[in-house]
Amino acid sequence: MDRGTVGSAQSGRLLVEVREEGPSAVVTPAGELDHHTADLLREPLEDCLAKGFNRLVIDCARLEFCDSTGLNVLLGARLKAEAAGGGVHLVGMQPVVARVFEITGADAVFAVHDTLEAALADDSG
Repeated sequence: MDRGTVGSAQSGRLLVEVREEGPSAVVTPAGELDHHTADLLREPLEDCLAKGFNRLVIDCARLEFCDSTGLNVLLGARLKAEAAGGGVHLVGMQPVVARVFEITGADAVFAVHDTLEAALADDSG
């Protein structure tokens, strides 16, 4: 399994780390994902897709907040990944973040997992 770090981006309120796990890109945002920080997640996700990773695992365990702009970034990545034959898997959402997905119904369009191991083992998308 390749665990090489692909890159990271940081702003005062959001840090995004990206690494390769076999055929998946594991993207870990930490902090607040909102209108002001959305591009800090959008750009690494687009980079992963451009590099041929169509299976994105978003480890949300350290994501403290997500507003509608952040949700739209994830939905956009999902559409692009699925168009390339893959998908987006969400892992370990905190209750405050999970609530946004529940309220909007977005939890129904993502593969949601409790653990990173479960997401990496899921062979769909």
